[in-house]
Amino acid sequence: MSAAADVLLSGPRGRRLCWECATEAEGELRSAAFLLAHAWEGRGESVLLYASADGADPRDRPDPTPESVAALITALPPTPAEDDAVRAALRRSVDTAYSWQEPDAADVLAALPELREALLPVAERVFASPAAATWSRPATPTQWAVDWRPDTARPLPTGTAALLAEWSTARRADEEQSARERPSDPRASYSGSWWSLPLRLPRTQSRIEDLLELVEDSAGLEAATVIPVTSAGRTREIGSADDWADLCRAYPAEVTASRRHDWYRVTGGEGRWLIPDWQRVAADWDAVHLTTLGYLSSATRLIPVDDGYDSVLAGWAPDSTLWLTDAAKEADGPRQQWRRTDRDRWERTG
Repeated sequence: MSAAADVLLSGPRGRRLCWECATEAEGELRSAAFLLAHAWEGRGESVLLYASADGADPRDRPDPTPESVAALITALPPTPAEDDAVRAALRRSVDTAYSWQEPDAADVLAALPELREALLPVAERVFASPAAATWSRPATPTQWAVDWRPDTARPLPTGTAALLAEWSTARRADEEQSARERPSDPRASYSGSWWSLPLRLPRTQSRIEDLLELVEDSAGLEAATVIPVTSAGRTREIGSADDWADLCRAYPAEVTASRRHDWYRVTGGEGRWLIPDWQRVAADWDAVHLTTLGYLSSATRLIPVDDGYDSVLAGWAPDSTLWLTDAAKEADGPRQQWRRTDRDRWERTG
């Protein structure tokens, strides 16, 4: 087992990517994984079953178990992972990153020891694919930003110092109000701010496809204006959960009262919570870049910081850069217009 495969499987999003690659590779495995996930969720809904190609009645087969699905994964042929399959699995992993609610059944199953062990060879093959070649790459000088409105000439956000000051004031007010009005029991049915970055700051990615396709909580996004961006300055790289913990440790901002209920549902953690104090981070860094591997190994998991504090990396995207100063500028190239098709894929329209 390579160290990279172990890192990939250390995070819920990386495990989900490997789960998607494995379960979509073979029909019997796909059916067994679906039935197991359905049973695991315990919804009590009916499931429509079709006869297999050999005419066997699926009702005559034993119910799938984690052990039987693990055996099917282990039995997959060691063929190289296809780029399209890895990309599709990455999209699915990001699309199912729920930083405000309980993980779904596939996330839970992929974390079981027997299934995680079975996914190790899959992770190795994923890492050997060309699609994974850039997953540890640092931020590139030329990137892209998106405005989720068609044909807009609205400029990139500027005045980041003022935006950060507003964010800092709002964060403290949210924390104080949550401490007054919400119960300290993390199991209580409350929800609020769950993201771990200022939403109004500019964010960029190096590939247009990633910018449009790799979006958490993407429902309703149908059109986009894509903006070329050039940049310079000091960029802090986040390539692992440890890197995120280091950032929280160096610039701590407590968000226990405002995040405890959402992040308990995501991780089961009942302690105190930190995120980076982005206003203080901006004094030392122009930007923070999260690598794809950093996302896959870190997002939607409990990340220990120290002294009873933990964190969650929530609301980010793979290979994304958060700009804390006005160092990112619109480049000279034209803006592009994109629209989601009825096949749920993006195509350029202008």
